[in-house]
Amino acid sequence: MSTHLHQDSAAAKVLVLDDNDTNRYIVSSWLRRAGHTVVEASDGTEGLSLLATAPDGDLPELAVVDVRLPDMSGFEVCEQIKADPRTASLPVIHVSATAIELSDRTQGLHRGADAYLTEPIAPDELLATVTAALRYARARRRAERLATRVAALNSSTLAVYAAKDGETFVAAAAAGAAALMESPAVAVGLSPDNRTLHLATAAVSPRPGGAEPSVTGVHGGSRLLDTLTERALGERTGTETVLLSGADWRALTGHEGSGRADVFPEGVALTLARTKRGRPAVAFAVAATALAGADDRELLSQLAQACALALEALRTRSEEHALVLTLQRSFLPDRLPEVPGVDMAVRYEPAADDAEIGGDFYEAIETPAGLLLAIGDVAGHSLKAAMIMGEIRHALRAYAIEGHDPRSLLTNLDALLVRLRPSMTVTVCLVLVEPGGRRIQVANAGHIPPLLRHPDGSTRYLTEHGPLLGLNLPHPPAVSHDVPEGSTLLLLTDGLVEVPREDLDESLEALGSTLSRAPAEVEELCDHLLAMFGKGKTDDIALLAACLR
Repeated sequence: MSTHLHQDSAAAKVLVLDDNDTNRYIVSSWLRRAGHTVVEASDGTEGLSLLATAPDGDLPELAVVDVRLPDMSGFEVCEQIKADPRTASLPVIHVSATAIELSDRTQGLHRGADAYLTEPIAPDELLATVTAALRYARARRRAERLATRVAALNSSTLAVYAAKDGETFVAAAAAGAAALMESPAVAVGLSPDNRTLHLATAAVSPRPGGAEPSVTGVHGGSRLLDTLTERALGERTGTETVLLSGADWRALTGHEGSGRADVFPEGVALTLARTKRGRPAVAFAVAATALAGADDRELLSQLAQACALALEALRTRSEEHALVLTLQRSFLPDRLPEVPGVDMAVRYEPAADDAEIGGDFYEAIETPAGLLLAIGDVAGHSLKAAMIMGEIRHALRAYAIEGHDPRSLLTNLDALLVRLRPSMTVTVCLVLVEPGGRRIQVANAGHIPPLLRHPDGSTRYLTEHGPLLGLNLPHPPAVSHDVPEGSTLLLLTDGLVEVPREDLDESLEALGSTLSRAPAEVEELCDHLLAMFGKGKTDDIALLAACLR
């Protein structure tokens, strides 16, 4: 507190505006003897011009303005000063030897003056008034700047928590540090899987729509982060800041990021943060001059701690997603059966890393009645959906091996779901390929219809269907279709074709058109369809293709 009081009372650059040369000389002399720097003007036009042409970093901090000026009143000068955003916070002290009535002083204060002195003025009175006005204006500017920086801290915290991967995280962290500290900034962190070191460099105070931070990724390159961590934090948790010379910083980072970390001409403030022992830290670097006081250190420390918490949350989500995805894959078949006359290929693509897992599944089972192909989707995206998917798939295998026909399979699965999982619904499409491969039976419980490609390349959807599983409704008999030799059957989940705010029928039509021109070999066919329709999807994709030779 005493440091702020001393800074707030320190000497300043003062504009003295008076048309009387003697008065202007006397007031300026008092101010200069008190340590202030003085610029002088003899009328309102000259004084306003001095303010308008002064660089932002060299503006006077206070103006002493005579009320009676030859070209305009001091009241008008004050109003123009307060109306300009560059000078709105500039304190104005009115002085006058003639406008000394209560109405004059009242008018001056109403029109923006911070103080009003009438002559004769004692030197001590003027200097005390100047000091008080400066102290208040500086404290107000400091509070406004702190409020702006706290808002920047909040925005930066939200940005790092919204990051989806290591690259977007360090970019948000570097941009936040640059905006908060008004300095070039570098952020260094390991990706959530600890495989890639990301280094981001941001320019001073990036604005929305401005240049994005540049990000470099080094696969397996954790050496830089280890070196920075050892320099500041060691094995401890929390945050720590150390000051480095420019030479030290360049020596530490000279071999990483193609020199992109070398954005500091002089000293560097290096801050490390870690929330859990044994976890990789996150590192920040800003210009050492950005840490001018305790507020600066505290704000940077808070940003570093927020980023460390956000990265830990991102790392935890990544680990949990990988674990659940492994569990989900364990519910799916590890291989497809080899059936004479049928070539099969399957693809399973999980949704984006930040999405919850779904309940998509596929199956191919040899039964006494022929080859049973199945594909389905449990409603929702969660571990529960994946668990139910496993239950349905294993029940399907058991019922199929017992020799149930497609309609009976759906009826049995529906009864099982209603009894054990009464709040859940599942879509399933079953296709039984009869021995010889020239006839199929289709039973569809509310799923995307299978797509059939004939040898001539024409395609059609087999659109017969019944209700979803889990509704306890009767299922219609399976529908038979003759299929010529060389036909290709495609079963899929909606993740391949559904796009938010786009018509599903148009997507299905596009898929049919693409399949007609797709490669004949089923492995190449699946890869082609994923390349055309599977990019950037937010839902799991299951795809089963069978060529009936």
